[in-house]
Amino acid sequence: MTTRTSTALPTFDHRPGAGPTLVFLHYWGGSARTWAPVIERFEARSTLAIEARGWGRSRDLAGPYTLEQMARDVRDVVRHAGVPEYVLVGHSMGGKVAQLVGAARPDGLAGLVLVAPGPAEPAAVVTPEYQQQLAHAYDSADSVSGVRDHVLTAAPLSDAMKQWVVADSLGGCTAARAEWPLHGIAQDITAEARRIEAPVLVVAGEHDRVEPVGVLRRNLLPCLAHAELTVIPGAGHLIPLEAPEDLARAIASFAPSAP
Repeated sequence: MTTRTSTALPTFDHRPGAGPTLVFLHYWGGSARTWAPVIERFEARSTLAIEARGWGRSRDLAGPYTLEQMARDVRDVVRHAGVPEYVLVGHSMGGKVAQLVGAARPDGLAGLVLVAPGPAEPAAVVTPEYQQQLAHAYDSADSVSGVRDHVLTAAPLSDAMKQWVVADSLGGCTAARAEWPLHGIAQDITAEARRIEAPVLVVAGEHDRVEPVGVLRRNLLPCLAHAELTVIPGAGHLIPLEAPEDLARAIASFAPSAP
């Protein structure tokens, strides 16, 4: 595994192997290590996990921290890493970023796996009052723990994973932590999603309270020309941590490595 840092690009972890490369984008409050339990199940596969601008090891990168900037970052990192063909795997906020990348139809993009993604059309629950409440979800370790245990998860996490969630959620810079709840989550990208030509797998958690299965069926799938939906039994919103084996199996089935 090679970690690369730059004064202009987000930090990323790149492991060479069989392609197409799986490029992982984390959720609002996550980090590249959110994907560790999934990546370890792809021993021979080329993987690249990006730490989004403003988060974790990319905390000190200047903004903006918009969806559009994060999508540009993904395309730039992929080029910088010299990845010829790849499948984007985006979780939650990262799933909405992945839709914007897909809409740009970059060379080498072979498919999208959208894991509990922010839908192209914001859900009806996303009101200004909801956004203000969400903006304070990561105010303290106690608030993160409460959201983790009562909103984000439906299956138990290990103690180490619980600590990751708290540390990573508090690890974003102030502007990056505010951008998603106050702007990105409410951004309508249905026009962009309709431009996606690559095949798409949408992965939902059976008990996800953040992006429920019904919301993804109504607010995302109708925008995608070539999409299929799979539901992970027993999982909540943090599917990469709650059900990494099931998620890895779904990714491998949708995007097998080249022979």
